[in-house]
Amino acid sequence: MSETHATAAEFPPGRYGRRRDGRRRGVLPIAVAVLVIAASVALSVRLYRQYGDPDYDAQIVRWSDVTDTRITIEFTVRVPPGGSASCALRARAYDGSTVGQRTVTVAASADATTIRAAEPVDTTARAYVGEVLHCQPPG
Repeated sequence: MSETHATAAEFPPGRYGRRRDGRRRGVLPIAVAVLVIAASVALSVRLYRQYGDPDYDAQIVRWSDVTDTRITIEFTVRVPPGGSASCALRARAYDGSTVGQRTVTVAASADATTIRAAEPVDTTARAYVGEVLHCQPPG
């Protein structure tokens, strides 16, 4: 029996493009991936602070005293003990358009963690529904 030796294939130059010689990939794709991950983390933190703070949980109780120029929105807000909250209120018409908006700051008594408030919102037309958009730390 005869032995056969394996050798690397030789391709005609210029016919199949440049062959890779096992070098590592460039730094650019890694840098782009790091930037995308950093931007995603920063956006997540910002959105959590804006919308996801569990210490400031608002619940609508009801709306009342509806007239062509005003609606009273009653709501509760859970806050840290003795804290306060800045809440955005909105009144909407039957067609869904915004007819009034107001930001109010409500405060809890000494060790209370729940605030119950009733705040009027001036409107440009008759409101159909009142909403608490969000509550957050005042500032």
